[in-house]
Amino acid sequence: MGIKLAGRVDRIKPSLTLAITAKAKAMKAEGIDVCSFSAGEPDFDTPTHVKAAAQRALDEGKTKYGPAAGEPTLRAALARKLERDNGLTYAPENIIVTNGGKHSLFELIQVLIEPGDEVIIPSPYWLSYPEMVALAGGKSVFVPTSAETGYKIVPEQLHAAITPNTKLFVLNSPSNPTGAVYAPDEIRALAAEVLKHNILVVSDEIYEKILYDNAKHFSIAAVSPELQARTIISNGFAKSHAMTGWRVGYIAAPVEIVKAMATVQGHSTSNVCTFAQFGAIAALESSQDCVSEMLNAFAVRRRAILKHLDAIPPLGCPRPDGAFYVFVDISHTGYTSLDFCKELLEKHRVAAIPGSAFGNDSCIRLSYATDLASVEEGMMRLAKFVEKITGA
Repeated sequence: MGIKLAGRVDRIKPSLTLAITAKAKAMKAEGIDVCSFSAGEPDFDTPTHVKAAAQRALDEGKTKYGPAAGEPTLRAALARKLERDNGLTYAPENIIVTNGGKHSLFELIQVLIEPGDEVIIPSPYWLSYPEMVALAGGKSVFVPTSAETGYKIVPEQLHAAITPNTKLFVLNSPSNPTGAVYAPDEIRALAAEVLKHNILVVSDEIYEKILYDNAKHFSIAAVSPELQARTIISNGFAKSHAMTGWRVGYIAAPVEIVKAMATVQGHSTSNVCTFAQFGAIAALESSQDCVSEMLNAFAVRRRAILKHLDAIPPLGCPRPDGAFYVFVDISHTGYTSLDFCKELLEKHRVAAIPGSAFGNDSCIRLSYATDLASVEEGMMRLAKFVEKITGA
């Protein structure tokens, strides 16, 4: 007997990044030598002092249910972090701790978006944004960007996309998948449109600590108190502190949004893992040398991958100023992004993510959150593949 699933499931697609990453891991488990550029996950272990703080919390019996909105000490620590790092004043009541940065965005969309509401999403985009909107019954309005603008939306495009049904604008800087970082003046220009049209903006800042070549992170909430009142900041510990599996993220927002999210969280996941939250406190309030060490390693890998790409003429990409991705233009190969990645993995044992997952079929995403030896070997395999299919 067939089981009839809810119609909302048909509105969303499985995550290509997770699927390809899983396939690459399965091939490795079979003993196949795969160079994987697929995962958006630091290859470093969680810092020792963070693990030790969680272990102490376990030893102290911090294994019970906690407040749905998060441990009060962590919410207070996050308020201090936002003041220290971003120049933003938030009370702990303005902050909710969530089961990872992804779930912070999912819950936010659930409490904000209704059928008929439009959400403006610059393209290329992180692949889960439109799926979250679809699950809430909203409509994603994609605004294509190009390599010529560094894959950044400009104010004129935002203005043209806004309609009476626009509820939310999604801003991701540094960006997944492109590594683009909006300069402060670019942020201010977009903020003017947000205020002019009285819409909300969610600022996904999960990669804020991963910046190169003197790039600066500037939160759109820091433009003005009026803009902060219309901004929701999403962030977490996965990328900055190699805590992907810990599932600790957060939202900073107006109190009514935080209260609504806490209600949803109370009926869905309850609280975030209690002892993991004490590890997150240590991540915030101890030395940040571990963040710098990881960034230094990413910077070396970034230079290496860009050097290799510069030597493969049919390919091209803007230099990323943040995160740990390059978004590579493969349009001159004549392949779709899915076919390119499929053949690259099956015949040359290199895992990459098709750009179609991010709204741009002319590109692929390569993550250099992997060791330098894998970067070097994988890029040589990529060069041989491109030479074979293009003759260049």
